[in-house]
Amino acid sequence: MNVLVLGGTGVISRAIVNLLLEKEHTVTVFNRGNRTLSFNGAVRQITGDRADRNDFETRMQKESFDAVIDMICFNEADARSTAAAFRDNTDQIVICSSVAAYKRPYQSIPTVESSEFLYDDPAFVYAFDKAQVERYFNEQIQSRRLPVTIIRPSLTYGPGAANIGVLRQNFGIIDRIRKQKPLIMFGDGSTPWSFTFAPDLAKAFVGVLGNPQTHGHAYHACSEERCRWEDLYLEFGKIVGVEPRIVHISSELLCSANPDLFSHLYLEKTFPGLFDNSKIRGVVPDFKCEISLREGIKMIVDWFEKEANQVDPEKDAMEDRLVELYDGWKNQMQSLSTA
Repeated sequence: MNVLVLGGTGVISRAIVNLLLEKEHTVTVFNRGNRTLSFNGAVRQITGDRADRNDFETRMQKESFDAVIDMICFNEADARSTAAAFRDNTDQIVICSSVAAYKRPYQSIPTVESSEFLYDDPAFVYAFDKAQVERYFNEQIQSRRLPVTIIRPSLTYGPGAANIGVLRQNFGIIDRIRKQKPLIMFGDGSTPWSFTFAPDLAKAFVGVLGNPQTHGHAYHACSEERCRWEDLYLEFGKIVGVEPRIVHISSELLCSANPDLFSHLYLEKTFPGLFDNSKIRGVVPDFKCEISLREGIKMIVDWFEKEANQVDPEKDAMEDRLVELYDGWKNQMQSLSTA
């Protein structure tokens, strides 16, 4: 198939491109050209900015693809632009949504697509915007205007990821463990979660291509290995060889300290991240997430050491300050028992 990937440089989309090439598809990517990546085959590059709606839509309308995978559709305006660009020149549009688009609390655990509703609170902008993307495409699907398939990933890691850890500290996790500096964990760390890794998720995006049965449907595609959030840091510690000290602070307090950084914890990740893959397996029978948490974290550590071995000084200082506040509060609480 002749496949266009909108994006192609992100943690998930680079895995999709490599899998497409492995499956011998012809691949084109559209992005701003700010990053040069080496793929395992030849990839055609179209450079542009989708935010320039007129240029993007005009150029894409002159192209023709068997399928388009849109990895950079973040709001309704993006969705409308994708529809305008590809309404008449592709057989399938695959949209990357997110499980964040589900309304919480969930109606089912493990979560099943048919039991859930879309997020409806603008206070959590990312989740609301992803839900609005789906609402728009649902309207197009119902009017039989677009052959759309929607994939909803959960939290996904892999080489290139910039969202690892409670503070999204990334390499800072390893640095703090090695220096025996505490790591902040939201809540008590016991929230059930299944961490997904990009090469596994890519199998869902590639697997639905060319299958008209998937048109008009939304599927989540996530690991089904049951972990706790705290297991993430414990696994890093095992690989580094140092047991981490983990400090627990409620997601509500973290959100009040820095809403931009921590609101996703309070509004999304305090709810169990466990998802049933029966629906996606109904159309991609061999879909299975095979990378364990340990294998995935080892992959991340190797990547950190080679390419991403930089600590964010602002986040590191913030984590130090949060630990300081926690220790002070803990000391005050302990003094009550001796008063």
